[in-house]
Amino acid sequence: MDDTGTFFGLPLHPLLVHAVVVLVPLVVLALLFAQFWPAARHRLGLVTPLAALAVAVLVPVTITAGQALASVVGPLPSVLEHERYGRMLLPWSVGLFLVATAQWGWFRWEVAALRQAGRQRAAMIGSLLLGVAVIAVAAGNVTVLVLTGHSGSRSVWGSVMP
Repeated sequence: MDDTGTFFGLPLHPLLVHAVVVLVPLVVLALLFAQFWPAARHRLGLVTPLAALAVAVLVPVTITAGQALASVVGPLPSVLEHERYGRMLLPWSVGLFLVATAQWGWFRWEVAALRQAGRQRAAMIGSLLLGVAVIAVAAGNVTVLVLTGHSGSRSVWGSVMP
């Protein structure tokens, strides 16, 4: 492995994975809290979309580091399965960022503007549709993250732990 795939002699991929594994569930929780708990929404503010942006940037960097590690390890079936799941996380992480940004903008400007214009029904329907998108992107991210992590763990520890 070349120097771009290591950090102080350690493969960069497992180090980056830890950041993704911590950040994705935190952003998902923040997204859900912001959608369904107005007090949390006001406290979180711009933190949720910024953290989602960090996830959307970290996931492709982690995938690239994983490709560097995979080139050293070789095309083992368990590594290929892990890589397949890891690639599935990329569109979900972008979706997480897009929904978090839309949610922030919606509650910051649109809901108040619609209510002020007397369009309470439009505000309610928009919030409901956004809630569906939040739940979908939250479930998708967590599901793919668990599948990716499980396949990676089995790839590393499967021969040691039955």
